[in-house]
Amino acid sequence: MCSRFVNRSPSRTTIREQISVLRVRPVGWRTVSDLTDLERRRLESLLSTYPVLGEIGARFTDAGHELVLVGGPVRDALLGLPVHDLDFATSATPDQIEAVLAGWADAVWDVGRDFGTIGARKGGDQLEITTYRTDEYDPATRKPVVAFGDTLDGDLSRRDFTINAMAVRLPDGEFVDLFDGVEDLADRRLRTPVAPELSFSDDPLRMMRAARFTAQLHVSASDEVVEAMTQLAERLQIVSAERIRDELSRLLCAGSPVDGLRLLVATGLADQMLPELPALRLERDEHHRHKDVYEHSLTVLEQAIDLEHRLDERPDLVIRLAALLHDIGKPKTRRFTDDGTVTFHHHDVVGAKLARKRLRALRYSNDVVDAVCRLVELHLRFHGYGSGQWTDAAVRRYVRDAGPELERLHILTRADSTTRNAKKALRLQRTYDDLERRIGQLAQQEELDSLRPDLDGNQIMEILQIGPGREVGEAYRFLLELRMDRGPLGEDDASEALRSWWAARS
Repeated sequence: MCSRFVNRSPSRTTIREQISVLRVRPVGWRTVSDLTDLERRRLESLLSTYPVLGEIGARFTDAGHELVLVGGPVRDALLGLPVHDLDFATSATPDQIEAVLAGWADAVWDVGRDFGTIGARKGGDQLEITTYRTDEYDPATRKPVVAFGDTLDGDLSRRDFTINAMAVRLPDGEFVDLFDGVEDLADRRLRTPVAPELSFSDDPLRMMRAARFTAQLHVSASDEVVEAMTQLAERLQIVSAERIRDELSRLLCAGSPVDGLRLLVATGLADQMLPELPALRLERDEHHRHKDVYEHSLTVLEQAIDLEHRLDERPDLVIRLAALLHDIGKPKTRRFTDDGTVTFHHHDVVGAKLARKRLRALRYSNDVVDAVCRLVELHLRFHGYGSGQWTDAAVRRYVRDAGPELERLHILTRADSTTRNAKKALRLQRTYDDLERRIGQLAQQEELDSLRPDLDGNQIMEILQIGPGREVGEAYRFLLELRMDRGPLGEDDASEALRSWWAARS
């Protein structure tokens, strides 16, 4: 089925010759012959693993249309990565696409007819099919202006990067690489099919994608791409917050997000969409009395990722955002005392407010915003623990304030230790180990993770002979604080304490 892999570029003749230069990491360097067989088998396996590719290709060919598998799935197959999405391009219009799929696909839906995209499901496979197109970004709007094209060459030329501008014609398996995408994969190089200034002007979000692919695929942007990103950084302002948010989230959830973040900062793109990050590059005082906050934050992010195994879901966007933003209050709170000491008093509280403002501007969900801001606000709380002299009441409050973010707070607090002093690092680790042990012990003793007063609202009203209102809430809070200080009391002791409080209050 996949016997014809023919290179369309005039400088090459076969897929075997192209793939012979491809190096794959992190498996290690391979001989030329190994790489040739390996990568050829990967492309052949792509077609044999998904029989749906041959089926749908035959249907489009029989109907007189071209169909190619394009972009991400071809790239990922060459890299030996799992292929999750099946993206196609075709000479057929959206109406013609639907006609070809009718009676064959299990479901068909309109992903974006104005952009030429139709979605379908066949068995367990999800398909997305888009009409050949050319587009550009209207300077006066926030959306691409789309014009349908009629050639594969034109469609590939408008793709974001050469490594995403490779295609496999269906159903015969002819490989198309007009812009040396395989060679760029070999060199781990990120280039654009056309001049990067033109590509990024057409769709400024591609500059963020460059950072994301840097984090995701361990590629390096070419000098021309970096220069264009720097020159056109301000053009990102015309892109909607939602699109920027989605790209930032993909970058943060990639394997090496720090690489992508460094590129965003270096090119000035971060100043446009996350200015709090480059603001962390505080000038070091001449006596080096505080850490490089920017580098510290990136290290904390990496260390938090190393601890994500403690969570059920990985990668975890909330912990990664919190790790990145936990110190963004420092630039606004930095003060120099008379003796030259640097302080950042209340940077946790200020940082939580700044994080909330930025994440809302990026249109993150309320759940994400609340979780990240709670972690930023609490990330210093542990340092009051000292050598373990907290009372049980203080431990209960720590758990109560963390709420559902307790496990993430454990991760963030541990990741926030970036000292090079081995003894100090070990001491902090052991102290936090002790705090987690105490939390576990208290949790077993009194169901700490669902802290509630010993009496509920109905019981409070019955004991005090009052109706619903403000006083019930005050009584509830009194009992909760009592629960924190003294642990479980039982209904009788709690009732007596409530009556005493009420009598003293009256």
